[in-house]
Amino acid sequence: MFVSFLAVPSAGAEPTPATTDRNARPAVVPALQQWQGGTGQFQLRKNSRIVLAKKQVGQLDDQGAQLSTEIQQVTGHKLDVSPRVPQDGDIVLSIDPSLTDAAGGARFAEEGYIFTASDRNVTIAAPTEKGVYYGTRSLLQILLLADGRDSVPVGTAVDWPNYKVRGFMLDVGRRFFTPDYIRDYLRVMGWFKLNELQLHLNDNGFPRGRPWSQVEAGFRLKTDNPELAGLASKDGAYDRADWDSFEDTAAANGVTIIPEFDAPAHSLAFTRFRPSLGLNNGDSDHLDLSKPETTAFMKSVFDEFVPWFRSPDVHFGADEYTVDKPRYRDYFNEMAAHIRSLGKHPRAWGSLSVMAANADGYDRDVTMNSWNNGWYGPQALKRDGYSFINTNDALLYIVPFADYYHGHGLDGKYLYDQWEPNVFPDGQSVRPGDPQLLGAMSAVWNDLTLDNYSELDVHRLVEPTFGTLAQKMWSGAKADVPYSTFLDTVRKLGVGTGLTKVSTTLATPASGEVSLGKESTASAGEAAAAFDGVRTTTWASGPGDEAWLRVNLGKPVAISKVELDWAPAYGRDYEVQVSRDGENWTTVASRTGRDAAGVDTLTFEPVTARHVRLVGTQADKKQNGYALWSMRVFEVPDLALHRPTIASSSEVASLGPENATDGDGRTRWASAYRDGEWIQVDLGSPQTVQRVLLDWETASGRDYDIQVSNDAADWTTVASVRDKPAGARVDELTFAPATARYVRMQGIKRATGFGYSLWRLEVHSMSPEPDPA
Repeated sequence: MFVSFLAVPSAGAEPTPATTDRNARPAVVPALQQWQGGTGQFQLRKNSRIVLAKKQVGQLDDQGAQLSTEIQQVTGHKLDVSPRVPQDGDIVLSIDPSLTDAAGGARFAEEGYIFTASDRNVTIAAPTEKGVYYGTRSLLQILLLADGRDSVPVGTAVDWPNYKVRGFMLDVGRRFFTPDYIRDYLRVMGWFKLNELQLHLNDNGFPRGRPWSQVEAGFRLKTDNPELAGLASKDGAYDRADWDSFEDTAAANGVTIIPEFDAPAHSLAFTRFRPSLGLNNGDSDHLDLSKPETTAFMKSVFDEFVPWFRSPDVHFGADEYTVDKPRYRDYFNEMAAHIRSLGKHPRAWGSLSVMAANADGYDRDVTMNSWNNGWYGPQALKRDGYSFINTNDALLYIVPFADYYHGHGLDGKYLYDQWEPNVFPDGQSVRPGDPQLLGAMSAVWNDLTLDNYSELDVHRLVEPTFGTLAQKMWSGAKADVPYSTFLDTVRKLGVGTGLTKVSTTLATPASGEVSLGKESTASAGEAAAAFDGVRTTTWASGPGDEAWLRVNLGKPVAISKVELDWAPAYGRDYEVQVSRDGENWTTVASRTGRDAAGVDTLTFEPVTARHVRLVGTQADKKQNGYALWSMRVFEVPDLALHRPTIASSSEVASLGPENATDGDGRTRWASAYRDGEWIQVDLGSPQTVQRVLLDWETASGRDYDIQVSNDAADWTTVASVRDKPAGARVDELTFAPATARYVRMQGIKRATGFGYSLWRLEVHSMSPEPDPA
């Protein structure tokens, strides 16, 4: 069967008049490659099922069961799995190896799918099981973002990845990550259609003035073989049962695990286990390649563990070893051949530009990670004929909390606006789709072995750009929306289903949403689930018409909106009440006669409150009580949000003034390194302003003024700040109401040697009244 939508407009194209009533492409991450919208919606019904095409009964049983569980987590609806003939309301899964697509080519044949929604059914058909799985990710995301979580826009998508490798590498050698964490990350990767997890299974810290005997080292696999007894790290290692669980979880989520043993450098775990194999009698993290028994030992390690691995590829490291270049080549070639003899394809870190004048004599049947242009950049790899993966250190490395290599997370805005897997720094980029370029892989390196941070801290650094990387590896720029809009979608999607260890860390307040205090109480159920930002958890009151849910905002806040995302047990009649003291309540909004799950947005005149309460008076007709996916409380709108913003200077283009008003607390403006710099926002029309919030980065302002104007020429100072200390802080400035179209922070003196830098610049029309306490 040949499938192609040559008539489908490219992403972002303006619709012709004949198609303006067609459904827009649904927002999923990564974005769909092709979409042809229809009219109307598919609606989940009471009797909806997941139907497996007859010839795939058995082959898709696990996927059907998994999807049923996930749909219940996302929507609250439980769907049975059936091999019967599809009926109206069913979701149909089908494998059809004859499906092809001209544009998707080999990538469609291996991982692509066709997603078809009519008003009667949703059908996901693909040439492979993996393609069906990826189609179910799109279905779940569409449902999760739909009002009511029970509808899909009618239309047809053809989807496939641009690149074969869409990876993430985690250094567990230097720092142990629990099995639960590894399994969860495989699920998170599947949620975003990332398909390779490289586990860096051994490594060590740096001496930093200490003898090697005191440096931390790890090897993270544990075997019963007495020949290797003592090699596994005592502070954590994975046994065969752990590894099998990783492989099972990977297979269920479309991911391949690439195991890596890194030698002959980074080998302190091996030299500590067998000191005679190391340089300087083991007082080194480098193996001594002059001894034949060294290579024999490393082969024995692969012999022991390669039978555990289900992936077609195994990585043997081979980076940053410069002490014995001729023998390094012999080791490289012997290990590559040995891995092939074990039935696997070898991979290595690209190091040949440092290790040799050219690649003559080196095994060419090895896939290389191009991690540093100096060690072996993409142009050299292309010249020498290697297949390679973009793992460039300058762009894709996180070293948690270090002052190098993105210690606080990758630059998401840069990646979204300017990067794709073919992009390398320093003029080394290759053309998109270069046949030698297999894809890309970001990496976490736990170099700081003495620092105290947790695996969840690492997750907080990784998650903000996971969706962005997935987008650029799968369909490139086809998200076709500004970064702030894309990131808002990523926040809403969270990190998927079935997780036990990690959850989204992007559940920061959306534009104007109030940061909630610690207290959230209710008449029943787990109240915190309504405020945790995780869209697959619910607060449920239990049966009955009367129930309440209350949250403490932590301080008096000027609010004007509450958003309620109702689960299937929705409230028919209810009120929203506010209080300054938690005892005396005032009703600010109410609703009667609601007849379906979905999102209610209740707006009201601005009011100052510290406590907000939902009070239910009549539940749905089934008397199931009340259930909410989320309750969100919003401040009086930020007048500066997404408004045109300019500045006297920017340190670099990626730190432009628009970052301060984009609603994303992870992007910032930074000025040139001078006193007297300014940033200015245009509110669009004269507005009454009374409060300005400045969220400073470490490079803050010591002395500055807040000024207002109606023509951006004549300015009036409404607030002055003097003698502030250096360091990150939030300045909330209130002043007498003023009418202005333009608001400016006029710097006078910096607090550091850097410039002025703001995460957020907000402008509000009113200020909260003082706390009665």
